Amino acid sequence: MSQKQLLIMRSALCALFMMAVAASAARLNSGEAAERREFLKSFVAAAVERSHHTVRYDPAYVRIPYPGGDVPSDTGVCTDEIIRAYRTVGIDLQREVHEDMERNFSSYSHNWRGLSGHTDTNIDHRRVPNLMVFFSRKGETLAITERAENYSPGDLVTWDLGGNVPHIGIVVDQKAPASGRYMILHNIGQGPKIEDVVFNWKITGHYRYYGPSL
Repeated sequence: MSQKQLLIMRSALCALFMMAVAASAARLNSGEAAERREFLKSFVAAAVERSHHTVRYDPAYVRIPYPGGDVPSDTGVCTDEIIRAYRTVGIDLQREVHEDMERNFSSYSHNWRGLSGHTDTNIDHRRVPNLMVFFSRKGETLAITERAENYSPGDLVTWDLGGNVPHIGIVVDQKAPASGRYMILHNIGQGPKIEDVVFNWKITGHYRYYGPSL
């Protein structure tokens, strides 16, 4: 076999190898995308289910177990609805946030004026500014826009209610009849409710988080 033929054969084999690698990557990406779609479907169902609970709004500091700790089930704030929905699908934000803060405390410390200089498993994951940092670090940071179609079921949205008062909610798969927008599961004081409020306040963050394994 001539040198030219060897070069042609090697080029052909190299091309076949690269095509096989690309095909394998495409299959993996397709599988991961399917897993993420199924995760979001389950997460949204968990969020919608939260609207059937009676919860008294109570921002009090409470000592809770770690990991898997929660304040009394009939109390809570906006962040507790996020925590409980994720816990339903097997993700413990108390542990995930704590472990990331332990390793990267400086990324969090300037985002909360009450931070004491060390982590606190009782409260850190229940603070909107900390969740914003966590979701931006461990999830996907999505565009903040004024277009309703850019907010999809399973997305997490944070707002400034005014006076630097933060709030957070989950986009669910129910649309408001009047606006046609996907609604939000949140607790702003009257317990967990599903309402058409995505543009009611200044949006400060837009995220998607699939958990540590996806």
